[in-house]
Amino acid sequence: MKKSYVLNLLLLAIVALFGGCSKEEIVFESELPRFELRPGYQLLEVIMPWGTFADDEIYIVGDFNGGEEKAVGDPRWLLQKAPDTDVKWGIYVNPDDCIGGYTLADGYTFYNVQQGIERTLDDKAVLHHEAPAPGERLNVMVYRWADYFKEPVGPGEVEHDGYVIYVVDNSGYDSLAMYAYGDAECFGGWPGMRPTGEIDIAGVHYTYFDTGAANEGLNENLIFNNNGGGKQLPDYNVTLNQDFYLELTPDGVVEFDPSAVVPHDGYTVYVSNLSGWDELYLYMWGDVNDLNGAWPGMAPTGTQKINGVEYVYFDLGASNCDQGLTEHIILNNGNGKQVDEVVVFALDRDVYVELTSNSAHEIDPADYVPGGNDSAGE
Repeated sequence: MKKSYVLNLLLLAIVALFGGCSKEEIVFESELPRFELRPGYQLLEVIMPWGTFADDEIYIVGDFNGGEEKAVGDPRWLLQKAPDTDVKWGIYVNPDDCIGGYTLADGYTFYNVQQGIERTLDDKAVLHHEAPAPGERLNVMVYRWADYFKEPVGPGEVEHDGYVIYVVDNSGYDSLAMYAYGDAECFGGWPGMRPTGEIDIAGVHYTYFDTGAANEGLNENLIFNNNGGGKQLPDYNVTLNQDFYLELTPDGVVEFDPSAVVPHDGYTVYVSNLSGWDELYLYMWGDVNDLNGAWPGMAPTGTQKINGVEYVYFDLGASNCDQGLTEHIILNNGNGKQVDEVVVFALDRDVYVELTSNSAHEIDPADYVPGGNDSAGE
């Protein structure tokens, strides 16, 4: 009897626990209020889909504000990101701003300037009709942006409008825009146009701008900036009669040579060879002895110039670098000469070394000067 009584109490406790937690009481983090109410304004708090970026420009559009053609670019219809999350965005709608006798209840959707119009999970058009009363809020969910449904394309399959400015973006800017002046202010007023897209070509990741076929032949001064946020790089002059490959640094714009990009197999050992030896080999021992070959080891994979310095380099192999190995490296000439000490490192990064006839020291390629005191470890 005692055992049966205890089981009955346990069942009653379980029923009470689940009975007291109705579905309506479960509130997800994304549904929590993020914006203050304003008297007279309808507040929509919009839950954004995965892949929405903090600097995306998102507008509410519908018959009530003239649709995409009139609403996009009007700050009244631009959503603002919540300061404490990238998932929730908000917009205050003043019923007095609605036109043609329409209201939110007549239907609205959302347009992302960078990623297109809102779509359902099966790529259908979306029209919301839910509307809060003035002075109240409503949570609305965006399912997908149109770009989500685009088929991925290869480098040769992208159709461009006019010539293209390809940019390796090392500016450090959170958001990038390109303004132009000269023969015409051809990309609009300041801060100019946002990137058309991003693409990987021959192992290089580019942000790119389509310049427009109508602008062909114009001479323009390009100003790359942080989308009007107060930072910009010096002018870069171009004539739009070809594609351009540029690199943005924190200080300026320089021409980028795609042919100078060297693909590597796994991580690489770069050697500034000041030894005077006629030949150079790299031998490894440690977690795996004779990795990449028995003594004297592997011959150089090739040569590459970096920041004006010519390096002999050895590609270690992607299959080796995936194993988390730690190896001792001995640089030698294959004929009785080798450094006195070894360079020891985990195969989890590129390594730059200055080699003399009797020593090898790891160096930083950013500020390395061949034969300088810093490179000798002094």
